[in-house]
Amino acid sequence: MTRILDILLSAIALIVFLPFGLLIALLLRLTGEGEIFYTQERIGKGGRKFGLLKFATMLKCSLSTGTGDVTIKNDPRVLPLGHILRKTKLNEVPQLVNILTGNMSIVGPRPQTPKNFNYFPPEGKDIILLMRPGLTGIGSIVFRDEETIVACSGKPLEQCYAEIIGPYKAELEAWYYKKRNVITYLLLIFVTAWVIVFPRSEIYRQIWLSLPPLPATFGSMHSIKK
Repeated sequence: MTRILDILLSAIALIVFLPFGLLIALLLRLTGEGEIFYTQERIGKGGRKFGLLKFATMLKCSLSTGTGDVTIKNDPRVLPLGHILRKTKLNEVPQLVNILTGNMSIVGPRPQTPKNFNYFPPEGKDIILLMRPGLTGIGSIVFRDEETIVACSGKPLEQCYAEIIGPYKAELEAWYYKKRNVITYLLLIFVTAWVIVFPRSEIYRQIWLSLPPLPATFGSMHSIKK
């Protein structure tokens, strides 16, 4: 049932978004380095790798400079228009094509790069690989301001991912795997739209009381960034 919804909703969204997409493509062509799309290798269901499609928001040399495939707060590699696209999540819209081709779902674990996937505990990896990765999901919602969380952690980037972000994301995706159904799918789409409009909202905690509790360290960072 969710696959049918994936195809239907992503096709409608692409049609509705097309005029805005053409405008964004034109602006990207005329600014920055002139690139419109960016494709990055990600890990999909069953461990199969695929090319994740995004609007280009960073310098072409980004992967070989700075923090590699992780973007930090105020990352100097992000282009001027890229800041707006990333803040509004419009840079993710081209992934509707990934959904139509079957590499992704609208809702699921966020697809990880091979490097970042190694930060997840083994049992978390096993569960994540059972699902199609998603354009949005509970992990994406809770970590929607991941760059600030890393900046507030006081830990080196890799240590923050290995000790805080990876393990807690794994817990969230394990929760979603157990709760998967059409109602949860639709609610997560609604909550995604809600937190984009109201970024400080934690409405998901009120809807799903059974969510894994925040780790103590993450909780303190969460209060700082608010």
